[in-house]
Amino acid sequence: MPRSSPDLDALAWDAARLGEAIELLARKARLLPHPAPATVARDFPAPSADLATNDPAALAQWVNLIASQLGIEAEPVESTYADADRFVRRVAPAILYLPQDSATACPRFLALLKSGNERTTLLAPDFSSHRVSPQVIRRALCRPLELPRRRMLGELLDRAGVAPEQRPRVGATILAEQLSGARLEGGWLLRLSPAASVGQHARQAHLLQPLFAIIGADLIRQILLLATWWVIGRSVFAANFDSAWLWAWALLVFSGIPFQLLMTRAQGQFATGLSGIFKTRLLYGTLKLQPDEIRHQGLGQFLGRVLETEAVELLAVSGGLTALVSLIELMMAAAVLTVGIGGLIHALILGAWVLLTLILGWYYWRTNRAWVATYRSMTNDLVERMVGHRTRLAQEDPGAWHVDEDRDLDRYLHLSERVDRAGMLLAAIPRAWMVAGLSGIAIALISAEFSTVRLAISLGGVLLALQALTSVIAGVQNVVAVTQAWDQVAPLFDAATRREEIASIVLPAEKHEGVIDNGEQPLLTAKEISFRYREHGHAVLNRCNLQVGRGDRLLLEGPSGGGKSSLAAVLAGLRAPESGLLLLWGYDRSSLGAEQWRQRIAVAPQFHENHVFTETFAFNLLMGRRWPATAEDLQEAEEICRELGLGDLIQRMPAGLQQMVGESGWRLSHGERSRLYIARALLQKADLMILDESFAALDPETLALSLRCVLRRAPTLMVIAHP
Repeated sequence: MPRSSPDLDALAWDAARLGEAIELLARKARLLPHPAPATVARDFPAPSADLATNDPAALAQWVNLIASQLGIEAEPVESTYADADRFVRRVAPAILYLPQDSATACPRFLALLKSGNERTTLLAPDFSSHRVSPQVIRRALCRPLELPRRRMLGELLDRAGVAPEQRPRVGATILAEQLSGARLEGGWLLRLSPAASVGQHARQAHLLQPLFAIIGADLIRQILLLATWWVIGRSVFAANFDSAWLWAWALLVFSGIPFQLLMTRAQGQFATGLSGIFKTRLLYGTLKLQPDEIRHQGLGQFLGRVLETEAVELLAVSGGLTALVSLIELMMAAAVLTVGIGGLIHALILGAWVLLTLILGWYYWRTNRAWVATYRSMTNDLVERMVGHRTRLAQEDPGAWHVDEDRDLDRYLHLSERVDRAGMLLAAIPRAWMVAGLSGIAIALISAEFSTVRLAISLGGVLLALQALTSVIAGVQNVVAVTQAWDQVAPLFDAATRREEIASIVLPAEKHEGVIDNGEQPLLTAKEISFRYREHGHAVLNRCNLQVGRGDRLLLEGPSGGGKSSLAAVLAGLRAPESGLLLLWGYDRSSLGAEQWRQRIAVAPQFHENHVFTETFAFNLLMGRRWPATAEDLQEAEEICRELGLGDLIQRMPAGLQQMVGESGWRLSHGERSRLYIARALLQKADLMILDESFAALDPETLALSLRCVLRRAPTLMVIAHP
């Protein structure tokens, strides 16, 4: 059982046991499939004391390494002084820094399992849990900011003559005003990886509760509906009308309202939660796609994929709930028809009608599939023509603008007619059921003894089945739309499960101190590197050898198509070599991991493969370093821009570094974009910087200015250029 304990030092974890704390917290928070053991047996490499104390960036990489090995994510989180209280009450499960009195002391950490307004549950190094007031944790986090101001604040309150009983409130107000924007040492929020199954995410988001609420509320609502019919039938067929039956009917009708509201609320909760899981997984999968997988696709196909993801999300959630509700309604209708005058035969007729609905739904799916393929093709072509409209105006013969468009439109209209006919047949199912259902009642009346009560039950069952079949038709249409859209969405959804190489070591942020001290280990070593774009294609790189030492300045020249950019992509970790050995500071990519490798080798690709986002100029500069940016980041970004000759551009932009740029913002010239890409690479603070044709668009004066900046700031440099 949790025990109260305000002594945070006793509950804090040393850096040497941080891996244990992360695993224990993940298991207790049910981010991992098995319950927490009495002891954590996994053998995690402990971060060095120097790494934990003097290298926060490398420590963050180390935490990501541990989280990756566990199959979860550790998201960096931080807070401002003004938001510290809300931060502590909502951040769990998380690992937070516990501030130390000495700046050189090895950091310690708190493992927050649960947060709340009244109590926060912490996990201690002895694997026990303790409940602590959020205010205790907040005071510990804010102490480094408050201590330097306490003495001065006391003197200020003395001179102001503030009464002793009012001093705490006045002091807190002054500190909140002075420190509102100051940032606290944060930590890491633990959460499931987007690659985890939808079921795991649903359990973590507690989506089973609203799902059961939907089923239970709809079932009770159907029972109440049947009860209202029973009351109406009983009062109608009774010899004398009794007002009590009317009151009973009204009570049943009003009793269904709370369950309808509960069902609507639960549907909203379930749809919102599932939508968030779906969006997160699609975005994660998009970032896992390799460039070669989408290189052959145009802007029209990208736009179509985005639109289809939205359609899948909306239709899958709404269609799934509709299908669930309609299934309950069909079961209730079949049960009512069995009790009615038609008996089991009447229920079998309903089953046959459901089978007919599925057959027509399959036909509707087939016709819709061909129509959607034609529609997508026409949409892709239209978007491509819109994007390339200026090129077509300047260079294409106007007589060729509409070649094959009439043929595509004719095929599209023909398929549209087929889809409409299939949709009309499907939509006629509920009306046709009324004929079949009433016919079943008529046959039963002829062949069996007449019973007014059972007749009323059968009529109610027919109406209930009509409502259920109407919902089934809507569900079938949604399923057809989802399956058609899923062709575009499935690659993104499946890509989320791909596993990148997980690092087994973490290098310090600046450099690997052991290999730099002896001066013998090169920064980058490539031995017998071979690469080809297709399995049986021509070898772009054939047994290449290269060695780059720290501080080297290399110029790589060659003709177009000679493999310069391919070599840069292989060195930077953007492409995997077919064979050979590639080492960074003496470690291969499997040891450092794909993410750490790309962080240490920054590449500015050729102009046509780089991009300016429709965001602020500052974001486009610092997106590869850190965002949101600190004041130091922004200051260094502006310094580099001025060294590259972009000072006049910053002066012209009304908002300076915060000016929106990109296609919808401030338009940059070719040379300004090139220097933006150079600054972006410099700001990443990588061990090796590769510039691929980055100076080609610059005039001689600007080229000399930019080259001086790059040579001064890049620790190790490789420039790719034509002879």
